[in-house]
Amino acid sequence: MKKILSLLTLIAIATLCVACNSDNSSSSENVIDNAQQQNTTAQPTTISEEEKAEKRIDNLISEMTVEEKVGQMFFVRYPDIDAAQQVTEYNLGGYILFGKDFDGKTREEITDNINSCQNSAKIPLLIGVDEEGGTVVRVSSNENLRETPFLSPRDIYANGGWSAIEEDAAEKADLLLSLGINVNLAPVCDVTSDYSAFMYDRSFSGDADEVSRFVKKVVEISSEKKLGTVLKHFPGYGNNEDTHTGIAYDNRDISAFTETDFKPFIEGINSGADCILFSHNIVSCMDDEYPASLSEEVHNLLRNQLGFDGVIMTDDLSMGAITDYTGTENAAVLAIKSGNDLLCCSDVEEQYPAVLLSVQNGEIPVEQIDNSVKRILKWKQKLGLIE
Repeated sequence: MKKILSLLTLIAIATLCVACNSDNSSSSENVIDNAQQQNTTAQPTTISEEEKAEKRIDNLISEMTVEEKVGQMFFVRYPDIDAAQQVTEYNLGGYILFGKDFDGKTREEITDNINSCQNSAKIPLLIGVDEEGGTVVRVSSNENLRETPFLSPRDIYANGGWSAIEEDAAEKADLLLSLGINVNLAPVCDVTSDYSAFMYDRSFSGDADEVSRFVKKVVEISSEKKLGTVLKHFPGYGNNEDTHTGIAYDNRDISAFTETDFKPFIEGINSGADCILFSHNIVSCMDDEYPASLSEEVHNLLRNQLGFDGVIMTDDLSMGAITDYTGTENAAVLAIKSGNDLLCCSDVEEQYPAVLLSVQNGEIPVEQIDNSVKRILKWKQKLGLIE
């Protein structure tokens, strides 16, 4: 009897151990499953470099005052005196230098002037010039900087074909960057065929496809070297009169633009251009009331139909076509309302306070200013001016 009880006891103990082992195994499996789930949940989200770069810009904008944001939208003519002080006073986005700013100066004098302005800037400046070649040569007209001025693109091509165009674009970029200039207000995208037209000497050709190929090469080579480019003069200057002296009217049909003038701009956009400069022509088929630079309809066309999401810049708001039309006191305000991001002007002392007041009183939404500033800062980031 005792043996039977002992046997039964052993069987019971063995059964209990099996059950315990089974429970422990199940419990261990649950622990492993839970740990695996936690590990899966805890995996960090991968953020692309592009997203990181955009986040840096958003953080920078969130720390800026309204005064600083408005200042970033001004790309102004370099003053005769107190250039560094003006940077600090208006929180400027950048300076445009003209022939007088290079005339007779040595390389060291020019770089010292630019560096002085950059050192005064809280956010690095865009430093721009019009170095198209031919009739518009701000830098190479100074023999201290280049032995001879750059020829016009039209003449360069005639002398050496497309390889010469490529060499010219590379040399221009190297020269400008060596001086501290990070933006060339070029290439000219205008298709001009009339020998007597204002833009003829500055345009590459009267053939839209040839101009498009030229624009593509200049933009791509400049971008490789981190020199900013500006496509001009949207929506296409054509054979119109000089807007420096007064209002010019363009009465061509819209088909002239869709079949010809838009082509080089589209090629430039597709090639990576970051900025487009608007003309002051009144283009009747798009807006018969306002100059293109002040027309919301023309800006919407570029954004919505041509798909451009970069920086839009006015031509100089002090030119006759604008001052005759609006006066000087509200030109910058109208320019922002119509969709411009960057204001090219020679009278920042008048224009800046007017824009700032319009933002402070709600006439111009802060959100619109933020969007413009973001485009400008992303351009600076792409040029290596901001991390």
